Amino acid sequence: MSKQDEKNVSELIVEYQPQLKAFIRKRVKSKEDAEDILQDVFYQLVKATEDTLTPIEHIAAWLYRVARNAIINAGVKKKEDEMPTYKGDDDDTDVLDSFSDILFNDTTPSVETEYLRSLVWSELENALLELPVEQREVFELTELEGIPVKDISKATGVSLNTLLSRKHYAVLHLRKRLAELYEEIIRC
Repeated sequence: MSKQDEKNVSELIVEYQPQLKAFIRKRVKSKEDAEDILQDVFYQLVKATEDTLTPIEHIAAWLYRVARNAIINAGVKKKEDEMPTYKGDDDDTDVLDSFSDILFNDTTPSVETEYLRSLVWSELENALLELPVEQREVFELTELEGIPVKDISKATGVSLNTLLSRKHYAVLHLRKRLAELYEEIIRC
């Protein structure tokens, strides 16, 4: 590692240490565990910067992902104070509603929220790719692009009931698929 790389890593540590320490401290029981995890995160940063073949593109998201994984690996559980508990399909507050708050909230996001947003978008994209094309298209058009189902029906010639059925199955799949991520996030 060159002197410039060492300086850059040192600057990153100074810049992100308070935020990461607070992030970790909220999720672990003891101060000592938090310090160990923080030290491990920065150790991983040093190792990653030495590997010039795979540079880190989004340093903040990367640091929070490493911190989150270190917390999970240490077997430490946090108390959830921001996200409501998932109560199942019968409750009005479901997984997709909770994630839509993360994805589309216009308030100034924290680094943690930005990380969660990128994680949820990534998982949503993966879950959408698992759907049959017809279901994925109607979900994307209605939910992500805001096109009314009636307009899609007119444009494609597919009946309104068929489109609604496709969207229904897409939503069921996404709820099931994203519920795993949701549970993982609130257990951290």
